[in-house]
Amino acid sequence: MGGFFGVVSKHDCIADVFFGTDYHSHLGTSRGGMAAYDERIGLQRDIHNISNSPFRTKFEHIFDEMRGNSAIGCISDSDPQPLLIRSKLGTFAICMVGVINNANELIEQYFSNSGGYYSAMTGGRVNSLELLAALISQKDSFADGIRFAQQSIEGTASILILKDGGNIIAARDLVGRLPVEIGERDGEYCVSFESFACDKLDFEVVKELGPGEIVEISLNKGIEQLVAPGEKMRICSFLWTYYGYPASTYEGVNVETMRVRDGAIMAAYDAKVGSAKDVDYVSGLPDSGTPHAIGYANQSHIPFARPYIKYTPTWARSFTPQRQVERERVAKMKQIPIHDLIVDKNLLFVDDSIVRGTQLQETVEFLYENGAKAVHMRSGCPPIMYSCKYLNFSRSNSEMELLARRTIMELEGEEGFKYLEEYSDGETERGKNLRAAICKKFNFSSLEFQSLEGIIKAIGIDPCKLCTYCWNGKE
Repeated sequence: MGGFFGVVSKHDCIADVFFGTDYHSHLGTSRGGMAAYDERIGLQRDIHNISNSPFRTKFEHIFDEMRGNSAIGCISDSDPQPLLIRSKLGTFAICMVGVINNANELIEQYFSNSGGYYSAMTGGRVNSLELLAALISQKDSFADGIRFAQQSIEGTASILILKDGGNIIAARDLVGRLPVEIGERDGEYCVSFESFACDKLDFEVVKELGPGEIVEISLNKGIEQLVAPGEKMRICSFLWTYYGYPASTYEGVNVETMRVRDGAIMAAYDAKVGSAKDVDYVSGLPDSGTPHAIGYANQSHIPFARPYIKYTPTWARSFTPQRQVERERVAKMKQIPIHDLIVDKNLLFVDDSIVRGTQLQETVEFLYENGAKAVHMRSGCPPIMYSCKYLNFSRSNSEMELLARRTIMELEGEEGFKYLEEYSDGETERGKNLRAAICKKFNFSSLEFQSLEGIIKAIGIDPCKLCTYCWNGKE
């Protein structure tokens, strides 16, 4: 995934952008970068690898090396960014959140039309930001160029540009899969993926860009709309259930409160069908599963507890190491049991989602090794049946990496893929078979997924404005 943060200020804003960008660290673990504009120095840029170190530790020097009244910063799980670009539109810094799935096709078109070239990364790959900048620069204005680029891209691109001169251009992706928030503070402005980053730096959120909306922000003119928003919205539902930060609000819906509602809906369903009786404690698989579990516990009146604690001071995120074997070992090392809450207890855990199931299996084994009598599992979203093709977060190289898909293949072969909707529904015969097979595989006492209707109810906005592709394949 990734996230960005930018500021146009009356004063030096490096500290604001440093902290604002750092507040997006939950969205990516690959690269961090900042760019700034100063009247005397011009545009400056700094990028670091943050795979094994937090953003803040790599950029603590930035206060001595960079200054400016305008700046942007980004966290990325893919290519290094922001890039500094010089084109017919001038010199500018650019960063984006999203993914370009048809990059090779667009590169070949560029070669055919211009005979130009791109700088290549290891393996010959082109940085997505350089491709994006080339598309934008084919037009005579940033607004036209951004719209052309977004329409050419198969995928998603929310864009932040820092112009030579200090103005910032912000563009939300065409159908609003991702949020872009504008904050104001005493005539100064910020742009942010996460709304809480604005709040923590004393900016009041005054505008959420609409789908495809493009604005230019300056001290003189404030927020100037360059392109009006479109009518079609498909904001990613996974923002609320997993990768959005709990304190953030998108389209008027807070992440934490949505997750609590989501858990309550699951508990009400279990009570209706008489599932998971005699549970001693409800717990979330930390950390994003915790509010789902709180909602479940509040609704069911089963005590909430934490049978194990994650040790995070050393390894803040389980997927920080580059190799899967290391990620799995770190995930296991982080789990510290509370034996009084595990031994001879019937436990119900709520996870935000079940994607591949690798770490989940290890967690369940860990609980049984430490004396659990039974482990029930609930997922805060429906079975994931499709790899996301719009965002580069939790993407799979193959749909067969997805636990639900693999299990269906084991049950029915490729023929089963014709009945994904049935498998998703826990009340159908195929749906029951899917859950029973996963229970047997992981030694769950019971398993249920939130329904599509349930998660839409928990989010609480018009269903036609939500992207639910990873669950039902509908665009």
